[in-house]
Amino acid sequence: MKKPLAAVSAALLTSGLLTGAVTSAQAATPAAPAPDASATARADSLLRSSPGAVQGASGESYQAVRTKVDASGAHTRYTRTYKGLRVYGGDFVIHTAPNGSYAGSSVGLSAPLTLGTVAKVSSSAARQTTRAEFSGKLAAIGAPELFVDASSGKGRLAWETVATGMKADKQTPSRLHVITDAVTGKVIGSYDEIESVAGTGNSIYSGTVSIDTTLAGSTYQLIDPSHGNNSTCDMNNGTTSCTTFTDADNTWGTGAAGSTGAARQSAAVDAHFGAAKTFDYYKNVHGRNGIFGDGRGVPSRVHYGSAYVNAYWDGAQMTYGDGASNLKPLVELDVAGHEMSHGVSENLVPGGLTYSGESGGINEANSDIFGTAVEFYANTAADPGDYKIGELININGNGTPLRYMYDPALDGASDRCWTTSTKTKDVHYSSGPANHFFFNLAEGTGSTAYGNSPLCGSAPAMTGIGRAKAEKIWYRALDVYFTSNTSYVNTTTPSNTARAYTLRAATDLYGNCSTEYKAVQAAWTAVAVSGSDAPCSSTGNDFSVSLSPTSGSVTAGGSVSTTVATATTAGTAQTVTFSASGLPSGATASFSPASVTSGGSSTLTISTTASTPAGTYPVTVTGAGTSVNHPASYTLTVNGTGGGCTAPGQKLGNPGFESGNMVWASTSGVIGQNGASQPTHGGTWNAWLDGYGSTHTDTLSQAVSLPAGCSSYNVSFWLHIDSAETTTGTAYDTLKVQVLNSGGTVLATLATYSNLNKAAGYSQKSFSLASYAGQTVTLKFTATEDSSLQTSFVIDDTAVNVS
Repeated sequence: MKKPLAAVSAALLTSGLLTGAVTSAQAATPAAPAPDASATARADSLLRSSPGAVQGASGESYQAVRTKVDASGAHTRYTRTYKGLRVYGGDFVIHTAPNGSYAGSSVGLSAPLTLGTVAKVSSSAARQTTRAEFSGKLAAIGAPELFVDASSGKGRLAWETVATGMKADKQTPSRLHVITDAVTGKVIGSYDEIESVAGTGNSIYSGTVSIDTTLAGSTYQLIDPSHGNNSTCDMNNGTTSCTTFTDADNTWGTGAAGSTGAARQSAAVDAHFGAAKTFDYYKNVHGRNGIFGDGRGVPSRVHYGSAYVNAYWDGAQMTYGDGASNLKPLVELDVAGHEMSHGVSENLVPGGLTYSGESGGINEANSDIFGTAVEFYANTAADPGDYKIGELININGNGTPLRYMYDPALDGASDRCWTTSTKTKDVHYSSGPANHFFFNLAEGTGSTAYGNSPLCGSAPAMTGIGRAKAEKIWYRALDVYFTSNTSYVNTTTPSNTARAYTLRAATDLYGNCSTEYKAVQAAWTAVAVSGSDAPCSSTGNDFSVSLSPTSGSVTAGGSVSTTVATATTAGTAQTVTFSASGLPSGATASFSPASVTSGGSSTLTISTTASTPAGTYPVTVTGAGTSVNHPASYTLTVNGTGGGCTAPGQKLGNPGFESGNMVWASTSGVIGQNGASQPTHGGTWNAWLDGYGSTHTDTLSQAVSLPAGCSSYNVSFWLHIDSAETTTGTAYDTLKVQVLNSGGTVLATLATYSNLNKAAGYSQKSFSLASYAGQTVTLKFTATEDSSLQTSFVIDDTAVNVS
């Protein structure tokens, strides 16, 4: 057994306690309108033909959950399963142009999924871990669910276990989701599904307001038939039963908090009014039929617990405590709008925005943005709109609000500017950059009527475009583009960021490079969130060009084809004319048709002659529009036609490793004399990759020149695999055999072996390299081992025979 290496530790994700958002990966999504059948069918067809657009992998299936059709085309949201397992963070959106052609995607995965689906850690162990993570009075632990956690953009096998009970304060209910690695057993993270805030009615915070009630016999009830039967009930300072408020004269409350008589109704008036105004805001401003999108109202529960300084959303209803000494109920309008907006986001984005890291901060900011929007929409004299969150409930005990959108750092913990540490902060504090962005977009930087908004770094000052436009842009980005793991900055998948998606939303609503588009750019720059934005075209119209496939091989004298697809990405469609450059001598390119209207496709055919020299050539395909050009890359491989095999024979140096660590390039300890530990196939030397029983990668490679004009190009090697893994269904440790070009690009994966192929003795493997005749390529073996239980891949007596 080789010397073990230290295992890589897993990062622990944290969740907030006071004003957190609910993003339940398991909670049932309320019924919503069925996706548009024809638009969904077009998206399904595009998905089947181009799974690479969403980082698709074999063994996956997809479910369309919602389609939005508008003037820009159609936008179909999907969830993903991998080999029968739910993929959290695998959701995506397929965008199609009005003519049904492909117009891009929103996707959170940074690479296709390649992982085993058999857990090394048992479900009972996951339950025990969850029990240890729960703080408070535990009532029950649900059955762990095996799923793929791709919230980071990469997949890993994990257990999700839900523990229910009461938090340590004995009043806040808890549905704690604990995520544990199904291979190592380590806790990946956790979050609580309970999202907490931390007639004529006389409310506490909104003054005298009009509310809708229901008359039952001679008694009025706080049930609102105008807003999906919103209802408000009295918890009577307990935590279990709730009684719907009633009144004889339909005049509710006194305008002040109180524990008896009409005064007890005052908190109910605020809650009832807040639910109605939040419903109206989404319906009248964004065309959404209530929180759930299906016309249903929201139940509200007030006077919860004793001196309970909190309010929360549990995925179905609102609950409000009475605050310190039961004198300051948490029923302020922007608190209500904030919490219920969590319900909107988790119904628009499947599973909600992941409640950790930067996506968790965007989740919190989303609710602050719309909570503030609801407050402005209600437009009451007693609680006029502002950009402070919870400024009237005095939850801090010193008269300060929970958060300041114009300068988030004023709360002493939130980020006003994005930094590399933003992703590691509590989500209420990582909400700062998005909150600050929204304020700048709406009101501008510097001194404003609502407070001073400072700039980050050397960013230039900017003028806002008004709150109404800012709200529209943010809502469209959430509705159409955001995925569950959208972040501020993403170097691996830069398209999956709030900056990129709000720019696409601004383009949809106001045009590419419009004043609003440029304001979005400036507002993000002002909070230190940069991005690789597409350059503005002078006409405001733009398009994209893509190839499928992106490479092809041909024998000299033959031809090869690929599809050139275009999409209108901004403004209106335009004529795109194609050309190709970088072709080898004797090769020509033709396009059918030679030009298309953006959104259309053409077929590129590259024809060669017998004199076209063998080799690999980078070809650039250019789509020329009215005022801008866009390139796409294609790799052409030309194979020779013959002319005599001038240099037959075996082409590898030191093929049996008998010269020691010579000719081959390898990681430390691979080539050696291993004696009885790993016997050779022949001689006394071999190459032993992995076998550590811990996370490790070994490589072995050699460049080889293949002459043109031969009839046979054969690579062979003898392979022995032994493993301590006992599974018969999961490839935990793998060996890839690949061919690379001189630039290090993988041209082909000849085979992949794993612990599932373990067997006594050696077996010979053989593959053709004829596709690479006339080229110098690198033969490379890459062995990757996971964190436990060794697998050894032993190679001996290699050869590349040409004849």
